[in-house]
Amino acid sequence: MRALVWHGKEDIRCDTVSDPEVEDPRDAIIKVTSCAICGSDLHLFHNLVPAMLPGDIMGHETMGEVVEVGSEAKGKLKKGDRVVIPFTIQCGECDQCRKGNFSVCQRTNRKANFGDAAFGHRTAGLFGYTHLTGGYPGGQAEYLRVPFADTTHVKVPDGIDDEKLLFLSDILPTGWQAAVQADIQPGDTVAIWGCGPVGQMAIRSAILLGAEQIVAIDRAKQMLMAENDRPHVLREMIYVCRPAGTISIIGVYLGLVDKIPMGQAMNKGLTFRMAQAHVPRWTGDLLRRIEDGQIDPSFVITHKADLSQGPEMYAKFRDKADGCIKVMLQP
Repeated sequence: MRALVWHGKEDIRCDTVSDPEVEDPRDAIIKVTSCAICGSDLHLFHNLVPAMLPGDIMGHETMGEVVEVGSEAKGKLKKGDRVVIPFTIQCGECDQCRKGNFSVCQRTNRKANFGDAAFGHRTAGLFGYTHLTGGYPGGQAEYLRVPFADTTHVKVPDGIDDEKLLFLSDILPTGWQAAVQADIQPGDTVAIWGCGPVGQMAIRSAILLGAEQIVAIDRAKQMLMAENDRPHVLREMIYVCRPAGTISIIGVYLGLVDKIPMGQAMNKGLTFRMAQAHVPRWTGDLLRRIEDGQIDPSFVITHKADLSQGPEMYAKFRDKADGCIKVMLQP
């Protein structure tokens, strides 16, 4: 099959690789109908996240059709099912999954020692996102093996275009969780740092949750590669947040940040809420909102291309060339 493969810094190629196979009874194989390039993929493109290896398949925003099902997943999936695949892999059985904290599933990161060292505790396994998060092949490919497939999927109906459903895999529930974590009340003013695809979803989510005014802020140092994490954003959030307010942090924080005014945060009585998105916690509600016409995530797509054009689309996305905000790829 064809897949977008990481070969080193700023070196993504469309290669021919082996087709995935069922390796565990809970696996399924999907034929990918659509996938996307995520802003967090650029961290891998620029080699800012450690533990990528040449030959790793990229991508964690994927949907498609089930073509093969392991024996223990057949109760939940069958051939022909149309599914969106969350970027987080969840077992559905550990304490964290039972609490709905799917991004910190305790069982799916098969290389937990890497994650423990980097993050203090393992995250869930993630598709196409370094060996810190399990080293699972990603979905920018013609086919994808889905481990723990009986719980790591979102069934979606026929009759709705991929464009409206694909982003249930990541950016829509991520933006939604960012807004929900902020505990928005009707009439609130909400400030959102970052106006890429996730920020755009957060803006629309905040409106749906009752925000009266949105202040959107972008053009920060990280876009210029002046730093790999965002302490200046956290500082600004603390400075402008109202007393007893809430700061919601979503996205990709990997390392240490310094010069954070904790004294001001403490004395203002601020609440911090943060996590990678717990995708399945939100997808049922968000799918209903898509079906009802409350939100159409496809607005964010600016470019569509064949999978073979992936390497050039990575460069276009990096450079924001031709007004590129979000790239959708189809094998």
